[in-house]
This record gives sequence, C-alpha cells and structure tokens, in this order.
Amino acid sequence: MRLVFMGTPEFANPSLRKLHQSSHQVVAVVTGQDKPVGRARGGRGRKVEPPPVKRLAGKLGYPLLQPASLKDDRFQSHLADMAADLLVVVAFRILPDALLSIPPRGAVNLHPSLLPGYRGAAPIQHCLLAGETITGVTTIALTPQIDAGGILLQREHPIHPLDDFGSLSEKLAHFGADLLVETLDGLEKEKITPRPQAELGAGEVPTAPKIKPADLIIHWDRPAKAVVNQVRAFSPGPGAATFLDGRRLKLFEATAIDGEGEPGVVLGVSQARLQVGAGDGVLAVAELQIEGRRRMAIDEFLRGTHVEPGMVLGQEVDGHPRHGR
Repeated sequence: MRLVFMGTPEFANPSLRKLHQSSHQVVAVVTGQDKPVGRARGGRGRKVEPPPVKRLAGKLGYPLLQPASLKDDRFQSHLADMAADLLVVVAFRILPDALLSIPPRGAVNLHPSLLPGYRGAAPIQHCLLAGETITGVTTIALTPQIDAGGILLQREHPIHPLDDFGSLSEKLAHFGADLLVETLDGLEKEKITPRPQAELGAGEVPTAPKIKPADLIIHWDRPAKAVVNQVRAFSPGPGAATFLDGRRLKLFEATAIDGEGEPGVVLGVSQARLQVGAGDGVLAVAELQIEGRRRMAIDEFLRGTHVEPGMVLGQEVDGHPRHGR
C-alpha cells in the first residue's frame, strides 16, 4: 500500500524504520515543525532542532512535510495529490476530519496502551502511575473521536518493576512497530476488520489525560510505593518533584523499603541512598537533581548539597514547608 506516515517524537521512529523495511511504500512523511531548545545565552537565540522523525525521514530519503496547520488548504491538496491509500499515525497531532477522508482507506493509529484502557495523551505515564504490571499496544482505525476508533490488532507487554517512562516507551515503540506492520499487512489482504472498543471495555476503564504541572509534585503522605510509581512515570523527564530548602528537587530513581517515619522527613543519609518517610513505608532515593544543577547519583549529590536527618522535603507554601499534603 501507498502510505503517508505522520509522527514527530523518537517514539515514532521504530515504526518508520519498520515501514521502510516492509513491502509497503511510504510516499511522504508529515512531522512537527522545528523548535528552539535549551536556554538562550549571551543574548543569542536558542538553537533550533528538528524533530526526531524529520532526522530519520531525511536519512531514509522520504519527501517531508512540516505544516504549521493540518487544516491548511494547500497542505491538504498536496496530501491528496500523493494518492496514498492510507495515513499511518504514530505519536502525532489530532487529525481534522477533512484529513481522515482524503485517503480511500482512511487512517491507522498506533496507541501505546491496551485500549480502551488509558485512552488519552499520556497512556504510558498514567499506566506507570497506576502501578500496572501489564500494558501493551493497540492499532486502531482513526475516527474524529480521540482514541475511540475500532481496534484492529492488540498485544500485551509486561512492565518490569524497574521500568520507567524512558525504558517502557522504548520497549513499546519497537513492540508497536512490529504490530503496526502486521496490521497493515492484514488490512491489505483484507484479513483484519475493526472491532468496536465497546466490546472490550466493560464498565469503568482508566483514562490518560495530558500531564499537568501539579501531577509532578510529590505528596509525601502517600504510600512509598505510590511515590516510586510517580518517580518512574516522570523519569527521565520531566521529573517527579519536591522541595529542599525552597529549591526544586527532582527524583529520578527510587525504591520503596520497609520502615516508618514522618512523611517528607529525611530519616537517613548515606552514600548509597537518601531515605525519606512516606505515608506508608520509606522512600530510598538513588538519583536526583537539585534546581540549578545537573542530574546525579546520591553520592555525588551529597558532596555538593547539605542534607541531614530531620530535614523536611515538601512544597513551600507562604515560606513554610509542608509535606505535600
């Protein structure tokens, strides 16, 4: 089949590589626009970086489109001229209705969860926040409703206890790429038909709305295992956060251990870990980043930052620390 691939972040690249190796023909790649990154220095502007999919598409020699708006008439006309059979969408924007009707076979999307569970913008983060041990990938036929199209294929994937957002995203990106090509092969041979999600989602199903800044803040009165899940969900970025002496402190690696102590209070300090009381159990922190410095292991962190038992981690409110309650 003739395909137009749509994707922007690194998560989409394994799918584009698999399509490049498949029997299908990618006639163009649509991706996000280049964006400035980092901080401006010495009055100079920030460096502009292309999205990961643009870099890969260039290496593979595909025609590239970076529309400012998917509703632009010229863009839609150009897309129609490519005579693609199908749009393939992986980690991209919401498509306007007019775009979905251009190819005769519509559009297929790869979603990193077991739909209808964790429908939304941040399925991997919310899956980790919930402490799930199983997730998966789903291919769906795109409809105007977000993540609500009929299910084409679906596969489960285990979540390792040490998986964080970074490692699980990478695993699902590669796992999903295989499922995507299998889906396209099945559609071409007319061996796959969409199944309504209602058939699979009896009762309440978890959702995955966009992550808000408040979701990053650690509430120390929650169980230590829940805080660990929060750290995993936001590592390697943007980082689950608390405060130390009024400075933002991000945690990137932590485990829950037995013990008890006042929530948010430092219980012990060693070269191997920083122990902090939680609502149930104790959090042992191994990797973190204080505001104004880079991410580092606890032993290096302690060489430059004073921390001792009895100090309180928490959010500053009117100049007074609290435990995130």
